[in-house]
Amino acid sequence: MPINQNHLFEELNGIKCAIVEKNASKERTEFLKSLLEHNQFTVVVIPSPPGKAPPATGEQTLLVTEPQPEETFTIGVTDVMFNPTNAIFGRLLKTQDGHTVTLAYWRQAEKEARDDVPYFDHK
Repeated sequence: MPINQNHLFEELNGIKCAIVEKNASKERTEFLKSLLEHNQFTVVVIPSPPGKAPPATGEQTLLVTEPQPEETFTIGVTDVMFNPTNAIFGRLLKTQDGHTVTLAYWRQAEKEARDDVPYFDHK
């Protein structure tokens, strides 16, 4: 059991993992997997379980057809000491071109990590 919600871990495919992100899209999963593997982490990815749907009455079921949700994934690393917040703000992760991973780069708001600009100066 984690001490707090900032350091989650669980078993993914029978392997104890620190959770990096839940309900990530396919594109986000590919981005994080390549970034973490570049930083020498062993990444485990499993499909996220489907969300709970509210109970529907018979009449509502006939009138409304819900769209199929996009497939999402749970991403974890086998190093249970890994914490994404500590890794980003502790400047522990590097991009493929050698720059330090910034918060904006992690969130995919920027294509390149601008590690020369402090995160509080990003606009």
